[in-house]
Amino acid sequence: MALKATVYKAELAVSDVDRHYYATHPLTLARHPSETDERLMIRLLAFALFADEALIFGRGLSTQDEPDLWQKDLTGDILHWIDVGQPEEQRLRRACGRARRVTVITYGGRASDLWWEKNGASLARLENLTVLDVPADLSAALAALASRSMQWQALIQDGELQLMSEAGTVSVQPRVRQRATR
Repeated sequence: MALKATVYKAELAVSDVDRHYYATHPLTLARHPSETDERLMIRLLAFALFADEALIFGRGLSTQDEPDLWQKDLTGDILHWIDVGQPEEQRLRRACGRARRVTVITYGGRASDLWWEKNGASLARLENLTVLDVPADLSAALAALASRSMQWQALIQDGELQLMSEAGTVSVQPRVRQRATR
């Protein structure tokens, strides 16, 4: 018998001073049985960083043709493809061909450093790819704050994200490994 996803509910109030975007998003996140709290919270962090009315979560780890999050226009064209973790180079090349903009948010400390050492040179050729890294201590701090029902305020200013809840506050300024050139 297959294990079912665990449902997490979050209300995320975003105040993005850098982009002049202010909105509250009621979110439902499905945590795949093989997914950790850390990965779940990095997906929530990704939503906060790139919040938009059209940004939605993909179907999850079991679906290869979809990202963790994506934003499409009204015609169905993919404006922004967002993956979390250390995706394969081939997956990212396909994503860069399908979407106007692709972002990868890595986490996990040494594992993400090794992934970048292995893939960084070949990924540098992908002009619409941005790669961000969240330090291991901050992703672990986020994971410790995960709960089935969450209320978060996200303040983004000068590239720094502060995620605040009753359970605690985490300040994150992702390290830019690669910035898209187009």
